[in-house]
Amino acid sequence: MKNRILYLLISLFALSEAFAAEIGSATRQEIGRTLSRIVSREVSGGYQKPEPITVRVQAVKASRGRVRIYATAGLANYPFREDNLRAMRDSVRALLPHEFRKASIELYTDNREVSELIPLACRNAAQVRKLVDKKRIVLFTNRSGRPLVTRLSAPETPARGLSGRHIALWQSHGRYFDQTENRWKWQRSALWQTCEDLYTQSYVLPYLVPMLENAGACVLLPRERDVQKHEVLADNDNAGQYAEEGAWESGGTGFAHLRQVYLTGENPFRDGTTRRARTVTGGAMSRAVWRADIPERGEYAVYVSYESTPESADDAHYTVRHLGGETSLAVNQTMGGGTWIYLGRFPFAAGRQEVVTLTNRSRKEGRIVSADAVKIGGGYGNLARTPCDSLRLPDMEYTAETSGYPRFCEGARYWLQWAGFPEEVYTPKNHTDDYKDDYMSRAHWVNALMGGSKRLPDSAGLRIPVDMALAFHSDAGVRDGDGIIGTLGIFFTRENKGKFQGGADRYRSRDLTDLVQTQIVEDIRRTCEPAWSRRGMWNRAYYEARVPGVPTMLLELLSHQNFADMRLGHDPRFKFLVSRAVYKGILRYISSQYDLPYVVQPLPVEAFAAEFAGDGEVALSWSPVMDPLEATAAPTGYVVYTRVDDGGFDNGRYVDKPRLTVRQEPGRMYAYRVTAVNEGGESFPSETLAACRVSDEKGCVLIVNGFDRVSAPQSERSDSLAGFRMDLDGGVADRQDIAFIGAQRVFDLAQARCNVDSVALGACACDWETDVIGGNTFDYPALHGRSVAAAGYSFCSASVRAVERGEVSLEAYPAVDLILGKQRTTPLGRGVCEAAFRTFPPELQGALRRYLAGGGTLFASGSYVAADLWAEGTPEEGRAFAREVLRIDSDGGHPSERGRVRVMTSNTSFSRGEYRFNTEYRRDRYIVEQADALKPAGAGAFAVMRYDDNGRTAGVACDAGGRTFVMGFPFESLPDSVQRDRLMRDVLRFLLKRNDK
Repeated sequence: MKNRILYLLISLFALSEAFAAEIGSATRQEIGRTLSRIVSREVSGGYQKPEPITVRVQAVKASRGRVRIYATAGLANYPFREDNLRAMRDSVRALLPHEFRKASIELYTDNREVSELIPLACRNAAQVRKLVDKKRIVLFTNRSGRPLVTRLSAPETPARGLSGRHIALWQSHGRYFDQTENRWKWQRSALWQTCEDLYTQSYVLPYLVPMLENAGACVLLPRERDVQKHEVLADNDNAGQYAEEGAWESGGTGFAHLRQVYLTGENPFRDGTTRRARTVTGGAMSRAVWRADIPERGEYAVYVSYESTPESADDAHYTVRHLGGETSLAVNQTMGGGTWIYLGRFPFAAGRQEVVTLTNRSRKEGRIVSADAVKIGGGYGNLARTPCDSLRLPDMEYTAETSGYPRFCEGARYWLQWAGFPEEVYTPKNHTDDYKDDYMSRAHWVNALMGGSKRLPDSAGLRIPVDMALAFHSDAGVRDGDGIIGTLGIFFTRENKGKFQGGADRYRSRDLTDLVQTQIVEDIRRTCEPAWSRRGMWNRAYYEARVPGVPTMLLELLSHQNFADMRLGHDPRFKFLVSRAVYKGILRYISSQYDLPYVVQPLPVEAFAAEFAGDGEVALSWSPVMDPLEATAAPTGYVVYTRVDDGGFDNGRYVDKPRLTVRQEPGRMYAYRVTAVNEGGESFPSETLAACRVSDEKGCVLIVNGFDRVSAPQSERSDSLAGFRMDLDGGVADRQDIAFIGAQRVFDLAQARCNVDSVALGACACDWETDVIGGNTFDYPALHGRSVAAAGYSFCSASVRAVERGEVSLEAYPAVDLILGKQRTTPLGRGVCEAAFRTFPPELQGALRRYLAGGGTLFASGSYVAADLWAEGTPEEGRAFAREVLRIDSDGGHPSERGRVRVMTSNTSFSRGEYRFNTEYRRDRYIVEQADALKPAGAGAFAVMRYDDNGRTAGVACDAGGRTFVMGFPFESLPDSVQRDRLMRDVLRFLLKRNDK
């Protein structure tokens, strides 16, 4: 009895000690306010104006040794890391009564202790491995023996990076058929010269997809990825398009193009047949050949289709024949059968030709290779739609209509039907609602891809081992003043009891979301906009986040409705930065799942030069670029790609040093570009340089590429107006612009919250919404060089950076052709970081001053060749350089509405005639909105040509001292090659004092 009483007393004493002090409501409220302040320092809410994130304490369970605090979901928006979580717990501990100051602090939100919200990639790796070994953490991995597509011709492949991984990715919406209105339309508004249906593609297609592929990933998209408007099909069911050699036999069902237009429920992959051959490891080889009539020269995506069987080969050997030679690829036909499988983009000449071959050569004998169809190019949409029966009006005739737009403009629902997916995938609403079908089909498509793979073994599908999915969107919303809406991440964890098949926690989707969003926000803040907003991470049941059976993120990058966001969002530099951040976030996530080292592909090289080194040799040199945001991105080698004459680039040659000497045949023009590589992958290519040694040369010209600008259109903001001034400077696209739909029309800030899209702030025309607009090709030395060679001169080339650094000596050449294009000092966004793309930086001014003082000669052309030196805030030294060295003065820029100039000088070096430069949007070259009006400056300077519309000077020559000829419009903007050749001949004749006829 005494023992029982003693035990009871001890227990009561312990309980009284445990609850001797309580955490009252005032303390709870203070903890909530503190957590709110911590979260709001990093995360912003609100649309019209920034709003703090509110965190409330819902419950507290406390003992002397442990305090558990349960907070509202606002706390889950925070990007938790081990260091900031320690600081957060310390801040909470400091608010507790004295009795709890030594207690462990546990914070709960969104049904998790917040330490569980730290992404696995950001936790202690050794501890994660232990938890994985004990099966307390299940990683999401989806392995296969071989990836879907392997590029066999690549001289270097990533050993780490994303090699062998499969990523499902889509670029938001697309044009769709509105059944209630009986017409095709965009899903989002036309604002700020684009709409979301096209805008997000300008990140995904030219930047993000190549980055992921360069890291070794196979990237799958539910929309057409090729902006080429032509589409050519070659199929085994058409004898004129397909031929065989060796032992082939009939296969199963396959593709056949029997209709020009497809209606609801019609599947082209159920209309044809396939062919089969057994694989061999040696000896006689069977071969299938697809031929196509390419309508015009250009780059085309190439897709193949085949049948997958239990006996399929995992290394079907395809070869694509193109202008650059032959590229070999291995396709794992055990997966992906019955749809279009993307092989890559390749340059083709116009005309009938053999484009793709397939052999039965394999590393395993007796397997099956399947031959079906080949698709070349993107083409136009061929799915015709009409309202469903329930939406039809009585006594009204209905005719099915196609969109009439290029297929890359259309939504996923239509591509998926064209690509052979079943109706349950592309029309979950059973043909009654195309809008919902579009976003729902993207989610079902992911599961259809991976059905039958390790992570979805009991579902029918293509057996592709998808690792993750990402939906790339932009959002709506307008913020007061010049505020930024910023970046939102969305995921969902509560489907299927919070688990993926195989046992991985659906919070892996939060890991992915956190890593990608954090990388985007940090890189933007460190690079170009410190005020960029992080909008938080929402755990919500969005269809695209809920349905896929893989970790999935919805990215809302920015607001396409908000000027401050789009001021940055239209700039190609921003698009590259963001896409690289998304790629790095994906890489960090996948590396954590497969326990692989995190290595990022390098940045493009710079200071490229191609100079003659001796008899028949050209010395190539370049410099690596270290990434200030990523230490692992250092290159370990390089790949040099070569193009001969009018061909395409070859498959490349690996070198381990930043230089290479190559041999050239005389009379042929060679072009080169370089990429940097490491274990994480391959960089984007450098600019393209060219060189040619002509027979009986009159001399050698150095072509210097000083045009590296890519930028958004000129933007302006005042108390009453905001927008993009396409009439003054439409910016420069990076290679091409696939998102521009028309110039802005409404600039009135008072219309910022107008609900009528056509008169709201940012409303724009839509007259270019199906067109691809040309930009900076970074290939102008070859274009200039053709005209130099036609004039009888050899040429080599260098980037302006190599000249500025003294790595290329101008003094070695009697004449220099300086390409300035639309080079112009240009801010990024609101101009927080230093402006870029000066026409004549001080280093270049110094090099040219010395060169011309020593008797050299210079041809320079560009839209802002003088205007940039006279721009507001520029130093006087630049204007002195223009007058003393270039021998020009500025007469102001003017709109180049007609683009016509006439030669009027009496100098006999220049032939009489007219020239026309491009003042229109075209696919193959950039538009010139502004041309420089010049004035001769100093002794010996004289006007050579004048603009036809106003008589102002377009070109100035000087025959005193080092001869110069400066044009106020870019030489490469002359579309006519005959005019270019004539002008270059005259310029070189003047500069080098020759009297050639």
